[in-house]
Amino acid sequence: MLQFRKVEKFYGAHLALTVPDLDLANGMYWIQGENGSGKTTFLKMLAGLHPFKGEIFLGPKNLGVSELGNEDNLGLGKEALRLRESNSEERSSEKPLSILKDRNEFLKKVNYAEAEPLYPPFLTAKDLVELYGATKKADIDAAKQQLEELHILDAYEQTVGTYSSGMVKKLSLVLAFMGNPDWILLDEPLITIDVAAVELVCKWINDWHAKKGISFLISSHQSFAGGLQFTGKLSVSDKTLHVEP
Repeated sequence: MLQFRKVEKFYGAHLALTVPDLDLANGMYWIQGENGSGKTTFLKMLAGLHPFKGEIFLGPKNLGVSELGNEDNLGLGKEALRLRESNSEERSSEKPLSILKDRNEFLKKVNYAEAEPLYPPFLTAKDLVELYGATKKADIDAAKQQLEELHILDAYEQTVGTYSSGMVKKLSLVLAFMGNPDWILLDEPLITIDVAAVELVCKWINDWHAKKGISFLISSHQSFAGGLQFTGKLSVSDKTLHVEP
């Protein structure tokens, strides 16, 4: 579960985004909004890339709504917000992590893929996969298998400066799936990749959500050919994050 408390993002004196107090249960959420509305800002705050006012907490994967927050204030329907582990009686003794006080541990549990990723052009995919593998304690062979499925493993030892935009995007998505995160944040995951890759990424999302209990926040203007079963929808407008009924 993610808890947002009095979260605001300013650029100088300009208020860019407000997130009302919200408890967001584990699940799969589609974030919608016009270009420039603040979707990317929201994801980057959660990924620790933008400073903000307020606080964000991350609760254990198998913690139910009523154990961490007040159900009456969630905004989403109870059924949509009660995605839990199959054995609901086994509750973790973990305490929620603060993005401010427990930054490193928090960010180990949150993976992020940017809409238009940029990497130093002199690095290879191998360099990046091994770096992420070390920091996320991830299975490098599993990442290489995903690169193979996306048909870019042949370029594993080539510098990313030689990659097309679609290849860089595919690499960024594989990096976002590395390790054992609680949440994966995907900003426009379907842009610049081919139809076969879109279907494959949707399959990964469905599988990781169903089999591993990984939660997703996905910003996209495109429809999902893979038939993602979203727990709920969020929207950003008027400089505010809204929960859709």
